[in-house]
Amino acid sequence: MKTVFTTGEAAKICKVSQQTIIRCFDSGQLKGFRVPGSRFRRIPREQLYSFMRDNGIPTDALDSGKRKILVVDDDEDLVELIVDAIERDGRFEVRSVNNGFGAGMQIKEFTPDLIVLDVMLPDINGKEVCRLVRSQKSMDEVRVICISGMVEADKIQELHEAGANEFMKKPFDVDTLVAKICQLLEVEVMPAK
Repeated sequence: MKTVFTTGEAAKICKVSQQTIIRCFDSGQLKGFRVPGSRFRRIPREQLYSFMRDNGIPTDALDSGKRKILVVDDDEDLVELIVDAIERDGRFEVRSVNNGFGAGMQIKEFTPDLIVLDVMLPDINGKEVCRLVRSQKSMDEVRVICISGMVEADKIQELHEAGANEFMKKPFDVDTLVAKICQLLEVEVMPAK
């Protein structure tokens, strides 16, 4: 388990900008130390935990140390395949829902780092879910990978404009999806077993 964090890592865990963490560090709100002979700031786990608790930031991301992924798709077989592949990696906590309403609830409660989002949901268009995520300042760092069988270039462009970071056409290789997740979350891609 990680015991010391960089300002960038602390920012990701707290879901705030790195500048916010640096400001809090420099003002003394967030305790830590500077690496001798450099300008680099480091924050011990206990200090980050206290800071998060004192500021009402959920500490579950720090507790598990795992990045959180929400899978939203109404195709149960595909969801099972995706969830299995992500869990096999071992560095992620995964939840899944099969509709837009459930996605909205989980986004608030689970606060995922990344959402794998089917564009064609039974109750809402995935583009609307993207817009919902992007309309909330606290979700700026959340990455969204849209998946769909539709491939019209203008529709893919609309998804990017609504806030999707990536688009993958179904059917796709789940290992490619996991690699894409790692890339977007800046986590090292594990070699295929």
